[in-house]
Amino acid sequence: MVLSKKKYIPYLFLTPVLIGLIMFKIYPIFNAFIQSLFTTNFLEQSKVFSGFGNYFNLIMDSAFLNSVKITFIFNTIINPLQVILAFGLAILLNTKLRAIGLFRGISFIPVAVSVPAAAILWDIMLTPEQGIVNSLLMTLNIAPQPFLTSDSQALLSIIGIASWRGVGYWSLFFLAGLQEIPHSLYEAASIDGANWFNKFKNVTYPLMKRTLTFVVVAVTAANMILFAPMYILTNGGPNQSTNVLMLESYDNAFVYSNTEKAATIIVLIILITSIVMAIQFKIFKPKH
Repeated sequence: MVLSKKKYIPYLFLTPVLIGLIMFKIYPIFNAFIQSLFTTNFLEQSKVFSGFGNYFNLIMDSAFLNSVKITFIFNTIINPLQVILAFGLAILLNTKLRAIGLFRGISFIPVAVSVPAAAILWDIMLTPEQGIVNSLLMTLNIAPQPFLTSDSQALLSIIGIASWRGVGYWSLFFLAGLQEIPHSLYEAASIDGANWFNKFKNVTYPLMKRTLTFVVVAVTAANMILFAPMYILTNGGPNQSTNVLMLESYDNAFVYSNTEKAATIIVLIILITSIVMAIQFKIFKPKH
């Protein structure tokens, strides 16, 4: 009888987490889907069931289609960039060097900076006229760049800023995975005459595949809903060149008071992210 009671103890500890998950994750998603099925009748001050009408209307919305394109470009560049840089940084931080702990701490400093603070800091540094980045470029005989004020450079600049914060964070997961690999495997590979590339291909990569899968999926999920840097630095501009889906949803909800359209976009973001993550799980799933 005592043993049967003990079986329920872990569930009691999980209960607060499950309640939070339902309240702050599952319920908002469900509520967004319900809202997306209605439209507001402003004359009668009531909501009218429209089925999937909001979804069909988005197909004809040029602002939405533009945000889909920007989101696709943004994620196509930033996701592999952050994963590759984080993996490379983790390999460097996993080497046995003097004061390696200090270097690990320095690499994590950007993560400790809040998003608003980082955005303001980089906004000052990337100012076309007096920014420190252009000052450094001029010392190298490179013409000053417009960065955040340019249609062609604004999105790339935000990708750089987001990666500055994100790479150090994701490298921690890779570093933890690398430290779980037995050093004896590398010694055996060295005895067999394997070079650095062969060690990475036959030892590091296979044993890091589960960690890599997690990071790839987590990076995708995080960047799909990232909009704070765009909101703070460019507000979707210039000329809607940084108007990602999440920012488009935010504007519709809090600027235009079109909560149904905002909810519809949120549902589509969740659907797109789920499909992409499912494909990633399929691609990176370990064979053994």
